[in-house]
Amino acid sequence: MMLDQFKKMSGTERRLRPFSCALVCCFMLVGCMVGPDYVRPVIDVGTQFKETPGWKVARPAANDPRGPWWTMYADPVLSALITELNVSNQNVAQAEARFRQAVAVTQGARAPLLPSVSATANTTRSGGGVSASSSAPVTGYGLNAQASWQLDIWGSIRRNIESTDATELALAADVSGARLTAQTALTLAYLQVRVLDEQRRLLTATVSAYERALKLTQNRYNAGISGQGDVAVASTQLASTRAQLIDLEQQRAVFENAAAVLIGRPPSTFSIAPAQVPLVPPAVPVGLPSELLERRPDIAAAERRTASANALIGVATAAWFPNLTLNASAGYRSNDFTQWFSAPGQIWALGPQLAALIFDGGARQAQINQARAQFDVQAAAYRQTVLTALQEVENAMVQMRVFEQEEVVQKQAVLSAQQSLRFARNQYDQGLIDYLSVAVLETTALNNERTYITLVGNRFAASVRLVAALGGGWSAEDLKSLDDSGNPTANPSKTVPTN
Repeated sequence: MMLDQFKKMSGTERRLRPFSCALVCCFMLVGCMVGPDYVRPVIDVGTQFKETPGWKVARPAANDPRGPWWTMYADPVLSALITELNVSNQNVAQAEARFRQAVAVTQGARAPLLPSVSATANTTRSGGGVSASSSAPVTGYGLNAQASWQLDIWGSIRRNIESTDATELALAADVSGARLTAQTALTLAYLQVRVLDEQRRLLTATVSAYERALKLTQNRYNAGISGQGDVAVASTQLASTRAQLIDLEQQRAVFENAAAVLIGRPPSTFSIAPAQVPLVPPAVPVGLPSELLERRPDIAAAERRTASANALIGVATAAWFPNLTLNASAGYRSNDFTQWFSAPGQIWALGPQLAALIFDGGARQAQINQARAQFDVQAAAYRQTVLTALQEVENAMVQMRVFEQEEVVQKQAVLSAQQSLRFARNQYDQGLIDYLSVAVLETTALNNERTYITLVGNRFAASVRLVAALGGGWSAEDLKSLDDSGNPTANPSKTVPTN
């Protein structure tokens, strides 16, 4: 029966039958992919943080820093600055540009999955030869279309797409990481400005008090009650405190300028109005160590780069196997323009091409070894990123616990110093002690109050670092939102989710 069917075929069908069978076999092989499938490197993160026992877990769960985490601090000025930062920070802009570049690279990596088609048209005029008939110039016209399709039999193209896809998602996480880093830096700079505002308020009030004390001491000296030494001590104390107040101006300007650069403004055009704000850090829910794998953008980026390196092993491995390319061309060629597209001028060609490298001196194996080593590099980098994240969380938790305890003790020191100062002033008013004794206690009280303000700021800063160490409001779900049914480039106009 098959012989009868073969006899009924035309000549063209008979010639194309072997090629069709070969084509079907090739399509059956396209599903093969060489190289290892990716498995996320395993790392022991522990069951809980070391600082978790005794840690105050926030309730209710709505306090969980998700989305705009800076709203936890209930400061409208800070919220406005971070909103501007999200738009204007240049480091974030660079990261976003790299992400858009990665999207284009992934789109380009998908192109070889489809055939490439090109077309050429030409006209030539030629002549020459010995005989008169052959010496007459001849004009030729040609039109040709070529199609070429390299079948991804061994999965080299798909592995390359897998690699670029993972790199794209890693750069998307980098954007969130850059944004979180900038937001944290801005929050810490803004916090220092507010701490210095509080210090300036304290020193301004102290300078006013010392001015009154100097005037009182001068009057007592003029009345013969106090000596010249008391006047000198009061004058020195006032000048020293004024110098400290002046020094706060440059410290505040440094942090204010840092905030300006972070939001993309020239420092000369930016200022933060002095204000007194409550420096009360919110309670931050910590969760489990394993949650960091989903809540830290830098961990997600490192993991995706590991996946990208794993896919490149498959690309290098596929180089061992031959490449099969299907080539086809069709067109017209004629010396008569009026008969350019006529049947006699039709030409066509169709056939597969199989290419394989026989000997390369070990170059392909070296590339495979290089790809495997690069995977090991990325896997180690991923594990190190996780360990560093755990360390940052533990450090921030320790700081918050210690600063809170230290703040309570320092508050008692402030109260004790103020009480001692009151007793000393009463004794000075009664002429029982000189002003030097009072000045020593005034300096002690001032230093204790400044230390207390610094500790309050440190505790606030530790809460900011803890929120940042936990990933801010970011989640690995943000990366998944970029992936439309397993195709991160299905929507070329997509943008990186903000946090």
